[in-house]
Amino acid sequence: MQPETTQQVPVQGQGQQAPSASRSRRGWLIALAIFLAFAALLVSGILERVHTSAALRAETAQMAVPTVSVVSPQRAAAAQEIVLPGNVQPYVTAPIFSRTNGYLQAWYFDIGAHVKKGQLLAVIATPEVDQQLGQSRSNLATAQANLRLAEITKNRYEDLLKTHAVAQQDVDNAVGTYNANKSIVEADQANVKQLEALQSFEKIYAPFDGIITARNTDVGALVDSGSGGGVKTDLFHLSQVDRLRVYVNVPEEYSQATTSGLAAQLTLAEFPGNTFAGKLVRTSEAINFETRTLLAEVDVANPTGQLLSGSYAEVHFKVPGKVSTYILPTETLLFRKEGLRVTVVKDNKAQLLPVTAGRDFGDTIEIISGLQGNESVIVSPPDSVVNGEKVQIAQTTTPGGAQ
Repeated sequence: MQPETTQQVPVQGQGQQAPSASRSRRGWLIALAIFLAFAALLVSGILERVHTSAALRAETAQMAVPTVSVVSPQRAAAAQEIVLPGNVQPYVTAPIFSRTNGYLQAWYFDIGAHVKKGQLLAVIATPEVDQQLGQSRSNLATAQANLRLAEITKNRYEDLLKTHAVAQQDVDNAVGTYNANKSIVEADQANVKQLEALQSFEKIYAPFDGIITARNTDVGALVDSGSGGGVKTDLFHLSQVDRLRVYVNVPEEYSQATTSGLAAQLTLAEFPGNTFAGKLVRTSEAINFETRTLLAEVDVANPTGQLLSGSYAEVHFKVPGKVSTYILPTETLLFRKEGLRVTVVKDNKAQLLPVTAGRDFGDTIEIISGLQGNESVIVSPPDSVVNGEKVQIAQTTTPGGAQ
């Protein structure tokens, strides 16, 4: 009997199972690696998209902030020059009328003639006045004769009264007659003087040195003194032009600085490049409530008569400047219903400031109040700008436009 043997799994079978398990683990590892790779790619893509979106949002927000250019207010000069329109007028001007009735017999000067004071300008024929004067003189002579007779009678009666040769009543009558005749003589003398004065107006003389600027009559024209209430027409118009008055309306804001003695320079279009010196001599000391201006008079010497009265002139004044006055470009202004505004940048935010404008120089304007001088003022601000809006500064320019 043979011994019982036990069946055993060959060792070779155990060796075959080990490579299969190793391959399975490697498969799982490869799958895990692939999964992790895909997960990493997915996470990387998501993170990139997140970063891209964040960058896009930041860039969009950055681009949404408007970029502005700013200027700094320029302080006005200590002495400011203001240029105002002026009307040139003669220093003295007068229409020459007649004070008697008659016909123009002769005239001796026409327009543009230079005449001296007391020089004969014209002669008026007044036959009616001459006849009235003759009659008045005859009446005066009669009254004087009656007065002499009354005086003799009065003296005689007064002497007779001393001897009681006449009654007191007769003496009183003689004295009364004398006094009445004396009053008549005085009245006739006054009448004669009046007519002599009218007769003296037959000759018209120049009241001062000047130029004849108008002649409104001619030989044979009827001359009316105007005593009848009719329309009076001046025979001549005389102007003194060796010195001229220039009247200027000064804005109210410069009224306190515009005082007597202030020097002035005149420029006229007909004299390009030339200036004429003048001096402010007086003001009206009152503001015109309609124009809000102060009327000022500037006197200008004109010995050669080069300047013509009635001309238009530009008057240049140098007045003390205001320390709080600044100059800005006109494109910095915003016209709102609340009033005039400028936009300044403070802490990268826009801020609207109310200001008061002064003189307008065209491309620049004077700001009288509302600025401190250290602001950064936005040039050409958008109409939609509001307080607190974020802005970024692109560049800084001066009022002249230089960067």
